Amino acid sequence: MSNGNIFVGEVIGTALLILLGAGVCAAVTLNFSKAKGAGWVVITFGWGFAVLAGAYTAAPLSGGHLNPAVTLGLAVDTGVWSDVTWYILGQMTGAFLGAVLTWLVYYAQFRANADAAHARPTLGIFATGPEIRHPVANLVTEIIATVALVLPVLAFARNDGIGVGQVTGQAAGVYGSGISILLVSLLVVGIGMSLGGPTGYAINPARDLGPRIAHALLPIPNKGTSDWGYAWVPVAGPVVGGLLAGLVFNAAF
Repeated sequence: MSNGNIFVGEVIGTALLILLGAGVCAAVTLNFSKAKGAGWVVITFGWGFAVLAGAYTAAPLSGGHLNPAVTLGLAVDTGVWSDVTWYILGQMTGAFLGAVLTWLVYYAQFRANADAAHARPTLGIFATGPEIRHPVANLVTEIIATVALVLPVLAFARNDGIGVGQVTGQAAGVYGSGISILLVSLLVVGIGMSLGGPTGYAINPARDLGPRIAHALLPIPNKGTSDWGYAWVPVAGPVVGGLLAGLVFNAAF
């Protein structure tokens, strides 16, 4: 698997992930959307289906990590670090592009935000934010939620018979079968329902940072702040959680 395949696969898969994930947030949040007010359950299932679509699409090219926390956890477990940079570059690029595509899909609704009577906060469509702003507690939440994601992902890979020898020089073999991708998608739904309440469950540095950058740059009327003071939490928490999951899995299994 070439570096080019890894980069392209992660760009396409992560862009699709964010298009559908941020898209469901836009659908539920923005005025003049048929799904407005549909609620948290719709958002969690929307993100689960987003993972399903993105991972299936990217799997033949890159293995479909779509998440630096998954990439780092697998690298810690296997000891293979040579392609990590290409994975993360692809994921960040794809996350930004996916956010731009979401803006284009909901362009008319975002334009309607110029009307003060119909203005809505927009950052939550693109990035996460805590219900109670407590950086230490928020960080711990993101770490624990990310471990709850990455540990099962590593177990799925191991149970599908993927070993270090199969991923030497490429941390691509995270999914050994289509059923594993489906299981991860359902896991994301479960994490959102169970652990997403405090912070909105970023559990993916690219998922939060790429769209947050897009939010800051896009010409969205009445968009409000991009909240850069909080932006480090949904990056640092998943990074620590991914590394910790890799260490725990490596030691225990």
